[in-house]
Amino acid sequence: MKDYYRILGTDSNATQDDLKKAYRRLALKCHPDRNPDDKEAEERFKEINEAYTCLCDPQKRMNYDRFGAAGAPSFEGFTGGFGDIFENIFGDFFGDAFSGRASGRARGSDLRFDLNITLEEAASGTEKSINIPRWQGCVKCGGSGSKDKGPSVCPACKGAGHVRFQQGFFSVSRTCSRCHGQGSIITDPCEACGGLGKVKNYRDITVKVPAGVDTDTRLKIAGEGESGVRGGPAGDLYIVTGVEEHPFFKREGMNLYCKAPLSFPQAALGAEIEVRTIDGSHKLRIPPGTQPGEGFRLKGMGMPRPGSRHKGDQIVIVNIAVPKHLNQRQRELLEELAKTAGMQGDTDSKGLKKKLKDIFTGAGTQ
Repeated sequence: MKDYYRILGTDSNATQDDLKKAYRRLALKCHPDRNPDDKEAEERFKEINEAYTCLCDPQKRMNYDRFGAAGAPSFEGFTGGFGDIFENIFGDFFGDAFSGRASGRARGSDLRFDLNITLEEAASGTEKSINIPRWQGCVKCGGSGSKDKGPSVCPACKGAGHVRFQQGFFSVSRTCSRCHGQGSIITDPCEACGGLGKVKNYRDITVKVPAGVDTDTRLKIAGEGESGVRGGPAGDLYIVTGVEEHPFFKREGMNLYCKAPLSFPQAALGAEIEVRTIDGSHKLRIPPGTQPGEGFRLKGMGMPRPGSRHKGDQIVIVNIAVPKHLNQRQRELLEELAKTAGMQGDTDSKGLKKKLKDIFTGAGTQ
């Protein structure tokens, strides 16, 4: 009984990858094209192919392991060319490119469009109409690129798209330089597209921007890219959003930050103020003794998470507003406040103004 594992130089526990590597190495070494007029190498080559053909098939291998070589395929008279072996061994790596076949169909290119929106539009979601320049199939020639009779078979590769040549004992295939792998050439180009089979056009597309997008969010619109070549699928369109800076809000992720001015009496005594939000306005209770720069959180009033009902928060930072102009009565009251605050010995107007400013801005507070 023939020991197929021994012939390939492996054992019965060899994986399919092990068998393929062993076959590849031995087939190159013993092939008749590399060993002309060597009967021993020819017989060895037949044995190698017989062993591998059996063991590479899971069902045949199982039968061989149980019953031996009975029924194994015969390679008597096998004289396969070297190119045949390479196509069998390396076909799974190079596919149609190695065998010299080319369909000519190609997927269209993807397109990118930068879309700027406001923060309010990003918060609520929006629809935008955009005008996209892209290549589309030529209507006049039906995408063939030819004026009347259609493409002709490439005389260089005879329609294969690839040409094969011998380099030493290797048979090598490369893309045809005449037709660039298409297998055909345009001898009478279409006047509308100049033989390209496609023309540049503009198309209006409505883009639905979901709520919560941020700068550099990518939205994919399948099939709205460039048209494919010779019936190939179209590419995709990618919308990349840019959210404009806002004069009132500052965005950090899903949270929004803003500043709210308070008068000194409001900060000292407490108050209820109305704060602007991205959706409208909201009443905020300011507790007595609020300090400058203190922050208050409005839960769920920030930016939404795309595809979710969850929202971030709005953080309100309070500022104490110092009045620039005082009437007589206001000045008297502030001077009285200054006295009760321990400034009654300060008669220097500049010094008094500084201390009053410290009170308003919180400087000097413990």
